[in-house]
Amino acid sequence: MGETKGLTFREKAAYGIGAVGKDMVYMLSASYVFYYFQDIMGASAIVMGIISMIARVFDAFNDPIMGIVVAKTKTKWGKFRPWLLIGTLSNSVLLYLMFSAPPSLKDTSGIIVYAAVTYILWGVTYTMMDIPYWSMIPAFTKSGKEREGLTALARSCAGVGSAVISIFTVMIVTKLGKVFAGSGADAYEIERIGFKYFTVGVCILFIVFIIITCVTIKEKSTVDLKTSTVGEMFKALISNDQAMTVVVTIVLVNTALYVTSNLLIYFFKYDLGGVSWSDNYAKFNMVGGAVQILAMMFFYPLLRKKLNNMQIFTAGLIASISGYIILLVMASMGVNILPPLLVPGVIIMAVAGINNVVVTVFLANTVDYGELKNGHREESVIFSMQTFVVKLASGIAIMVTAIALQIFKLSDEAASKEQETMDLSLAVPDASKVGIRMVMSLIPIACLLFAFFWFRKKYILTDEKLEEISTELNNKKHN
Repeated sequence: MGETKGLTFREKAAYGIGAVGKDMVYMLSASYVFYYFQDIMGASAIVMGIISMIARVFDAFNDPIMGIVVAKTKTKWGKFRPWLLIGTLSNSVLLYLMFSAPPSLKDTSGIIVYAAVTYILWGVTYTMMDIPYWSMIPAFTKSGKEREGLTALARSCAGVGSAVISIFTVMIVTKLGKVFAGSGADAYEIERIGFKYFTVGVCILFIVFIIITCVTIKEKSTVDLKTSTVGEMFKALISNDQAMTVVVTIVLVNTALYVTSNLLIYFFKYDLGGVSWSDNYAKFNMVGGAVQILAMMFFYPLLRKKLNNMQIFTAGLIASISGYIILLVMASMGVNILPPLLVPGVIIMAVAGINNVVVTVFLANTVDYGELKNGHREESVIFSMQTFVVKLASGIAIMVTAIALQIFKLSDEAASKEQETMDLSLAVPDASKVGIRMVMSLIPIACLLFAFFWFRKKYILTDEKLEEISTELNNKKHN
């Protein structure tokens, strides 16, 4: 990559606002699509889990191919922005359709077909815009502090987008549902209508934010990237041992987080319960989301002054495991009020925020490592793996959620009994509640422990090693 000028504030802000919109969309799908189709539209939990895993297998082929398409694209607007805009527009349409299932399909086999088609196509179009978005980082930044700074900013902004969805979704969905469904609608109809109109707002913001990014950001790399066949691309990925190390780590870390986030709404609705369960859910997400943003924007930069990224990441994994152990202890003690549960929630979400920044830096660094080792840069392909592994983690988490709900039958138990109040937790056996709490804590602990030992053993790109790589690459270019 040729020499680049420093990024302007305008460019940084425009790139960051794109991340806000992008992760609003992703979090809406990752956290609520299973709940929408299973709890609201009556789709089978296990079948939804299978659909999710089929989508991930499809992504295994689709994502690297999209990386190749991006690498081969040549237009007067560059190779990234055209796909970023096309992907955003098509993804917005699919997101709206996904959360606007016809009510006539509720509790029928037709809802399975509808969910499968919209969810898989949504994943395809998300890949279409996500790969070029993240591929722009090494393509128009210098390695080192500038790249780290932009990555931290983008991940912080992505955290804002995720937090907005986590904090406000259930609250706004309920309000919109009551407005558009009418006073006589039942709770499930209110949620169905609410999700439809909430999604419209998210899609509009998504499109506006990405347009700002596309208009402002321009590629600065003068290198004509070498393109390869699909087979060569997979070979390049496999030969980049550091990229594969980061990929496995991202899958494990995100699976731990998504298992918790997917089960969280069921935990509040059917375990803690109460007529104001949605308010408690919103409060929990508000605290967790705020902590996640603060961790990315303030706590990470402070830690970075004293520690390197490898130290920050390993310490974060230990802290996150500790948070889940606290959650496990509380589950064993039968804690069922909100304030104590905020303690492990704050720890877990703070670490998640920091990890969002660090793992993206790690992945960006493997581009330089791969160029030195293999002789050519593969930005799009390496970052296509980030898209795939994050969606793979989401798919695994959905499958775990599906199996847990099938075993413990939270929503089935509640739906099968008439309730004079809106407190659905009264219909759920204590054994089912304890089971969900165990799944929310033990599986993430196992994932994070594996990630801890895997990363410490395999990852070698220290700050010193990266300096050596940068020096060698510069010497090769000058010669």
